[in-house]
Amino acid sequence: MRLGAAYFLGLVVALAASAVAPGFAGSAAAQETPAPAPDQASCAKSQFESAVDEAAEKLRELNNRNRPEFQVKLRQLKEKRGWSNDQFMKEAAPFVKDDQITVFDDKSNELLASISSMGQEGANAKEPNCAVLQELRGLMGVLIETQGSKWAYMFKKLDDELAK
Repeated sequence: MRLGAAYFLGLVVALAASAVAPGFAGSAAAQETPAPAPDQASCAKSQFESAVDEAAEKLRELNNRNRPEFQVKLRQLKEKRGWSNDQFMKEAAPFVKDDQITVFDDKSNELLASISSMGQEGANAKEPNCAVLQELRGLMGVLIETQGSKWAYMFKKLDDELAK
């Protein structure tokens, strides 16, 4: 597997758990549907590997697209409120970690564990199971959507605070 299951899990856990690293998909990317079910005759081990690679790439894209804007807005709030650097670290914490964000993170971690296990099992299976591949792609779509929802939630909280 080009990206081992442990590497993928580590990469996405870092994205999911970091304060401003998960991806906001906006309405289009977060709503992407998983790839259609592969034809039973054409299902191959390499498709498990590429499915995991594709999900990792989409999560990186979500992160890279939204982290800079989120950080800019956090700095705007810091300036608007006149917070010192120490105050900022304390006052900004609720915008990146609260009960709802913990729910997103917990769901992401559960999905990651399933994705990692299924990806590794699929790539190591003697005969690829196309139904498992379809389920794997579906879980990855849910993971990306979950991360998009997390970004949307964090942006809304921040935008609401900036509007005050």
